[in-house]
Amino acid sequence: MTRTKVGISIQGTSIYLDDRTVVLSEAIAKKWKVPSNQTITMRFGSVKQDVKVVTASTSNSLRVNPALASKIGLHHGAQLNLHYRQNTRTLSIGPLIGVMISRVYAGSNDRPFGAITAFCKEMTDACDLFGAIVCFFPPEEMHANAQSISAYSYSNGSWSKKTYPIPNVIYNRLTSRKFENKSNVQQFMNDAKAHFATEIFNEKYLDKTEVFEALRKNNSLHGYLPESYLFKNYQMLKSMAARHSVLFLKPITGSLGKGIIRIRKEAGEAYTCHYTNLAGVRKQSFASLTAVFQALSGKLKTQRFQLQQGLDLITADGNPVDFRALVQKGAEGEWAITSIVARIAGTQHFVSNLARGGSLTTVAEALAKSPFSSAFRVSVIGRLRKASLDIAKGIETNIPNHFGELGIDLAVDKMGKVWLIEVNSKPSKDDNTPLNNERKIRPSVKQIVQYSRYLAKF
Repeated sequence: MTRTKVGISIQGTSIYLDDRTVVLSEAIAKKWKVPSNQTITMRFGSVKQDVKVVTASTSNSLRVNPALASKIGLHHGAQLNLHYRQNTRTLSIGPLIGVMISRVYAGSNDRPFGAITAFCKEMTDACDLFGAIVCFFPPEEMHANAQSISAYSYSNGSWSKKTYPIPNVIYNRLTSRKFENKSNVQQFMNDAKAHFATEIFNEKYLDKTEVFEALRKNNSLHGYLPESYLFKNYQMLKSMAARHSVLFLKPITGSLGKGIIRIRKEAGEAYTCHYTNLAGVRKQSFASLTAVFQALSGKLKTQRFQLQQGLDLITADGNPVDFRALVQKGAEGEWAITSIVARIAGTQHFVSNLARGGSLTTVAEALAKSPFSSAFRVSVIGRLRKASLDIAKGIETNIPNHFGELGIDLAVDKMGKVWLIEVNSKPSKDDNTPLNNERKIRPSVKQIVQYSRYLAKF
């Protein structure tokens, strides 16, 4: 797609610049065949304004009167993409990208968005690079039938709150189902899509049962799926225990490895349960499967769990290892793998989450610590990549929501077979931090901005 990047210059009233006149570089006007001294429509986000274009010999700039800039949410120095559609006589500048965030800490100038402030600054830097504006807003700023949004942006070395049109594209980074399911949030998203054709991606959280049921619809994905069901009763537990020596019970809306229970068959009729909790792992022994069920029955009544077969995972230095693939759409709107990292479980732990004492390393380094040949390791990397893309495409095909990035957790058993653990539609930005600490824009952040630009048709 042909792109032209322009710098926004906001200047006071002159003989040229009333609030309906903009000054565009001659070269850009000529390239896009923008008519001079005629009324056309200028669009930024959801807002449209009739303007008259005059040209000047300035280089790559669009000069706008302060009143007009304030009205449509532009600020001085912004670098934006521009295109002109002759059939609709519309000069579009943008894209305007909105990011839904969970909360704002108004008293904290350095970290107004808590742990994701650095990510938000990185998004701003990536938008500067690719020609876009990004703004950030929490649930309390989302309203039904909104024509604009009060949102935060970074410019001139600080964060400030401004009024913006409804964005071209919205990226949902709400980190709580409670926030996401608020009626005003749902209504805001529905209205933005219906009234302004706003593209919203990563619209919703995925739960474990939904993912497995969706992927089961595709025969080619069955090989990645461990036997797994929404837990219902003792009979299901008994049936699964007859087929698998290790079982897992996982909260279907859980994250960070919280609340996972491992049930392992021992000699005779005995079973051992391991529970993850804040302090680590708690172990409990039972004389029978019936006793296990009775001990868990209270917990199983208050929370829904996914019952899943246990896997005999490859290990690194004796500890179980799994893999997190970050799969994203980018500048062409196609799924691609941004990164795959290995997560090694901490000593005495059976889950690899960093919050549970796990450690992050490269896939190659983790496999080098496994007792397998180099040929086996190379084949595993290829299978992990194929599985990541197959599963992302399966989610897109079988779940009727828009996703632009997915964190896909995979395991490899000792035979080299790849298994799906879970899919996360709100992958933590911390989990994908490069293993070096250079302060630069991460590829994952660049992909988000490039995909947003693709969606907005800039």
